Amino acid sequence: MGRIFGTDGVRGLANRDLTAELALDLAVAAAHVLGEVGVFADQRPTAVVARDPRASGEFLEAAVVAGLASAGVDVHRLGVVPTPGAAFLTAELKADLGVMISASHNAMPDNGIKFLSRGGLKLDDAIEEAIEDRLEEPWDRPVGGAVGRIGDSHVGVEVYVKHLVSTVPVRLDGLTIVLDCANGAAYEVGPEVFRQLGAQVVTIHAEPDGININADCGSTHLGDLQRAVVEHRADAGFAFDGDADRCLAVDATGQVVDGDQILAMLALAFRDAGRLVDDTVVATVMSNLGFLRALEAEGLTVMQTAVGDRYVLEAMRRGGFSLGGEQSGHVIMNDFATTGDGVLTAAHVAARMAATGQTLARLASVVTRMPQVLVNVPDVDKSRADTDPVLLAAVKDAEAHLGVEGRVLLRQSGTEPLVRVMVEAATLERAAEVADQLAGVVRTSLAL
Repeated sequence: MGRIFGTDGVRGLANRDLTAELALDLAVAAAHVLGEVGVFADQRPTAVVARDPRASGEFLEAAVVAGLASAGVDVHRLGVVPTPGAAFLTAELKADLGVMISASHNAMPDNGIKFLSRGGLKLDDAIEEAIEDRLEEPWDRPVGGAVGRIGDSHVGVEVYVKHLVSTVPVRLDGLTIVLDCANGAAYEVGPEVFRQLGAQVVTIHAEPDGININADCGSTHLGDLQRAVVEHRADAGFAFDGDADRCLAVDATGQVVDGDQILAMLALAFRDAGRLVDDTVVATVMSNLGFLRALEAEGLTVMQTAVGDRYVLEAMRRGGFSLGGEQSGHVIMNDFATTGDGVLTAAHVAARMAATGQTLARLASVVTRMPQVLVNVPDVDKSRADTDPVLLAAVKDAEAHLGVEGRVLLRQSGTEPLVRVMVEAATLERAAEVADQLAGVVRTSLAL
């Protein structure tokens, strides 16, 4: 069996790639591995299990819960809760492990399983590999009173909302905010947090039916949010993805504010509040050059990692840093969360607006974005993207022509079968030209 864990858990087409059988086996293996590495105390271990609203999450939740309980783990079902809420409640309820069933921003037919260790932390590669190695192995099954028990937790959303509200330093009275909840896991949490903080809240795509998650809405489809912000004359709009671990924004004129701009304005807010450890922000190699230059101009340091919020988290933990994130809208505030949290991010951006009296557009203008083009090339052998000599030569040639005013980045998607080609240049036309040329080389050189 090839490696099934990607950069963010196990993900695939539900009931084809990610089956009930695999979900059950993963849960059993996780219980065994986490027990052996010392996560569990002497008493019976406990787990929390949450999901986003996708229809497939219902049977996958049942399989995961069955697997954990059959391995002797007591299970608290949280129901529909954002991924960062599951992480927070894993720690808050002192559970030995947590499980989130979600495919994040992916289309509804996909689903995924993410495991969290005690304290709500994502698992490192070594533990994930150990879980894979234990799949379908024979094991001594507990019987009688040794099997796990299953119950429902009815206070999870309320406790999580209270926590989020408690982190925000100012009230949001007088602000009108539009929230696009992507018909996903934040459909309750997001609006409730902003209402409790005093904002006037307009919601769109906040009626999940199990099928409509991420469907032309949320952080990957901002058109409806842009129109709603202008229509309601709102001060800002925020869009979450299906599991609400990321957030993008729209200013009062309908212009998009991306993750780099959000991270930059929060870096300044953290610095002003004395929260920015070592005046350092952790970001990925996908961060726009404009972001890097803006923070340098403010005297701040940017530490760059591989793409993926898990790598940002690892660097933050190693260095003890308080703020990090990705251009896609994953923003991690270590003082308040163990993972990216879209609702938390949105609330703190709105709080920066309230505290400074500045518009979102003004705050976002700290970053002058370099023109950037991203081309996704599907159906290629992504495993050769870092080694194919023809492709490497093409990249080197493109970088030489772009010079200091641009850059090229090729990376394998960790969650989908494709290669991403990112190009920045002095003009959008030049970036698009180079990106299209390199995408053509990828299709030819990495053809299956």
